[in-house]
Amino acid sequence: MRSAQQILADSAVIAVVGASRDPHKAARQVPAEMQQYGWRIIPVNPTVDELFGEKAYPSLADIPHPVDLVDVFRPAADAVEVVRQAVAVGAPAVWLQLGIVSAEARRIAEEAGIDYVEDRCLIVERAAAGLTRLG
Repeated sequence: MRSAQQILADSAVIAVVGASRDPHKAARQVPAEMQQYGWRIIPVNPTVDELFGEKAYPSLADIPHPVDLVDVFRPAADAVEVVRQAVAVGAPAVWLQLGIVSAEARRIAEEAGIDYVEDRCLIVERAAAGLTRLG
């Protein structure tokens, strides 16, 4: 299993489940900052058409190309189904944001052999490792 920072270093395209249009929510701020550092952010939110200058998709299964990482901004109870969907679309890694923990989601990811991170923040890990995808 790769470390959180290795997952970020290896990922170029991040699908963000629960991405928000509300500028005061972490589900808007975190993906926007990752995009500023060069990651391609694919929003997954059935209530919006576009976020971060990218087409939004209602579910992971609707994204027409592979993603390197599925980042989850949904309650822990929803994380189990999101991880099932991530496995189904062949995502190599799932990341549950700060404050989101699910033993069942972890079990599904481990059984599928995909990398799994929970209760950690993308931008904190990116900054700690000094990672960027720019230039």
